[in-house]
Amino acid sequence: MKGVILAGGTGTRLHPLTRITNKHLLPIYDRPMISYAIEALVSAGINEMMLVTGGTHAGEFLRLLGSGHDHGIDRLSYGYQDRPGGIAEALGLAEHFIGDEPVLVMLADNIVEHTFRPTVERFAHQGQGARILLSQESDPVHLRHLGVPEFDDQQRIRRIHEKPDDPPSQYAVTGIYCYSPDVFEVIGALVPSGRGELEITDVNNYYVERGAMEYDVLQGFWGDAGESIDAYYVVNDFVRQHGANKG
Repeated sequence: MKGVILAGGTGTRLHPLTRITNKHLLPIYDRPMISYAIEALVSAGINEMMLVTGGTHAGEFLRLLGSGHDHGIDRLSYGYQDRPGGIAEALGLAEHFIGDEPVLVMLADNIVEHTFRPTVERFAHQGQGARILLSQESDPVHLRHLGVPEFDDQQRIRRIHEKPDDPPSQYAVTGIYCYSPDVFEVIGALVPSGRGELEITDVNNYYVERGAMEYDVLQGFWGDAGESIDAYYVVNDFVRQHGANKG
């Protein structure tokens, strides 16, 4: 399995910090944020990955990471997203890099307490379709700002709702997804949303509708450090006290 780390976006929710750098280069405790995503993939057994970014600070990633060898990466490629076109469009830039292998996609502002290596192993056994990571979230106000799964009577995902006014469950879709290589065909057939972007929720619902979506629930802490200034500092405080990507 290969990995794709998505580190684009304008970071407007973290202004003014992101006026001077990409949000994924901001510090989380004692390291740049991007370091945690790389560590998460390496600890999950993935050592070939592509980092997709954009904007005026893209060169700083190359300066920080270089070949990736110092971070446990055997092969590190870079992709550049010319304009904000959505998560799915950014993933589409990795098509040639991924080839016919399965892929794990991680949004670089996601921080997890424990490794998701078990999900990678389960997806290898699953073979086809998609597998996503969920996190339990009891605050309905917070859930209204996230992707939220709706379950059927067998606890399979019936549909994923993006920023629902009335959340159908107490689980959030994290920014960690596993896909078979046909995901690029799915992306190629997507229609842009009302905001002119290719949405990853549409990709996930494609697999849901075909009965090809599985999921795991993360144990321990999950945080989106790019969600807001407050969330950024919550993640900082947690990592400082408890660490991240533990086995």
